[in-house]
Amino acid sequence: MKFRVKSYVSSKWDKTAALIKDKDVRSYVPETHRMNSESLRKMLNRFSMVYIKPVSGSFGKGVMRVEHMGGQSPRFSYQLEFKKRTFNSFDSLYHSILEHKRKGPYLVQRGIKLLTHNKRRFDVRVMVQRNEEGKWETTGIIGRVAHPEKIVTNYHSGGTPMKLRPLLKTHLGSPKSGEYERVLAKLGVRAASVLSKEYPSIQMIGADIGIDSDFNPWIIEINTKPDPYIFKHLKDRSVYRKVLRYYRAVRKPHRV
Repeated sequence: MKFRVKSYVSSKWDKTAALIKDKDVRSYVPETHRMNSESLRKMLNRFSMVYIKPVSGSFGKGVMRVEHMGGQSPRFSYQLEFKKRTFNSFDSLYHSILEHKRKGPYLVQRGIKLLTHNKRRFDVRVMVQRNEEGKWETTGIIGRVAHPEKIVTNYHSGGTPMKLRPLLKTHLGSPKSGEYERVLAKLGVRAASVLSKEYPSIQMIGADIGIDSDFNPWIIEINTKPDPYIFKHLKDRSVYRKVLRYYRAVRKPHRV
């Protein structure tokens, strides 16, 4: 008899809740809450810029960047895809968000001001997979540069996959870039280990990690069904071959 082990967790809220149970990993996770009028208002007052996103969703669809510009005449704005809207009150902002958001519940997450490359934001996809011994291993790391007019870095939303080292060199220089990649690789393994305590059947994760101007890494999101084909964009084909080999191994049906 063939069966497939369930290895996919769709809820961003459930994954976040699992990660923050670990006190070490918790410090790398931006503050996140279920979105409603009260939580959005409080988060904007605290951080001035936040992201709201569907609890279940992929490819950056439905994600909005929301900002509170202070001053004598406070203004609010949000951007969805290419369109940016501005408001004179929180109530009018929130009403418009409800009109334009996707169906279903949303999360509100502290916004991280990402490092940029040619004035375009970028983050990092860290691929972590179980190896032949069943241990977690970082098999691939790649940068994702956002479309110049969009707020998300996802390839399926117009982002550009790029080798990470050149992106980091601009900010850190050559020697430190390699060291920083190793830091990200270890963080990816740690996140996978923590998440698998709650969901032991997961076989791989794609950790989306943002880096702020102080070079602090932030776990923005975890995907338990990551796309291996993004690594085809790297010139070093050995990375893609390894990622794909591990990917295919865990997707084979088991027999009992």
